[in-house]
Amino acid sequence: MTSAEPKLVCRDVWKIFGAASAAAKAAGRKPTSAELRASGLVGAVRDVNIEVRAGEIFVIMGLSGSGKSTLVRCLSRLIEPTSGEIIFNGENLLAADEARMIEIRRHQMGMVFQHFALLPHLTVLDNVAFPLEIQGVDKAQRIERARKMVELVGLAGREASYPRELSGGQQQRVGIARSLAVEPELWFLDEPFSALDPLIRREMQDEFLRLQSVLKKTIVFITHDFDEAIRLADRIAIMKDGEIVQSGTPEDLVLNPATPYVAEFTRSVAKAKVVKVVSLMQPSDGATFDVTIRANAPVAEAAPLFSDGRDSIGVTYGDDAIIGALRRSDVVDLMMRG
Repeated sequence: MTSAEPKLVCRDVWKIFGAASAAAKAAGRKPTSAELRASGLVGAVRDVNIEVRAGEIFVIMGLSGSGKSTLVRCLSRLIEPTSGEIIFNGENLLAADEARMIEIRRHQMGMVFQHFALLPHLTVLDNVAFPLEIQGVDKAQRIERARKMVELVGLAGREASYPRELSGGQQQRVGIARSLAVEPELWFLDEPFSALDPLIRREMQDEFLRLQSVLKKTIVFITHDFDEAIRLADRIAIMKDGEIVQSGTPEDLVLNPATPYVAEFTRSVAKAKVVKVVSLMQPSDGATFDVTIRANAPVAEAAPLFSDGRDSIGVTYGDDAIIGALRRSDVVDLMMRG
């Protein structure tokens, strides 16, 4: 379970590109895209308000040009927002000076981008240890921590390899290990798997979920792939033309789209992929079950468990105690409705 306490809060954040960007966003005024274009400006991020809770995977998604990558760079102030507030652990990052922001990025934030950006002349181990060297961590300590991170991402035995000797998926694992070496509180991932082929991409998603089950980081994950979003996300925010048009759980977005744009975005998604077992379960009435499934699993994972003709299976949560029952008829009904 994720905490209800927000780790990162984004309030009324704008990023306007152009010579008169500051003047375009006067206090209390919200210019439209048409108004900005007429002034020769681009509203890359417009009036964004989000809260990212401690321990959750918060996915920001949208088509190319929707503003999602600009937004994630604003959240870490790699790009300077035009206006708004970005609160991290209660501190307004827009009020922090550059020295403070460097300290926060080095010690509290991790970042993984689509392009691996590994240093070609360094080994796997030295690439992973590099941010610790920048921090001034002594050599023995940084090598020890780097070895742990390499093992964590499944690359034990490749410490002495160079990036050119690794596959694309292995290189991305090195990038993930490097970003984790600083033990960040907040982890930004901007389309980290989009350059990988579909099979490797699926494997990396599995690896990412495994890591999160161990580390329980607060994560902001950027993607344009809705299938990837619903597989990974606790909550999703969909962007269009720099704005958040809807945010919520994958179920919320698929079952209750707020706009025609969101409806079109989610139209082809099978409901059984996003509806959780807990949403369909019924009281167990003290029954016992030889087959169970997790309450937060998608209904699609439950469907094969009924293949031998059983009428219901147990639903568990946390300590594996039975909290309800999932009936075959309810699963069939949902899948027949698409």
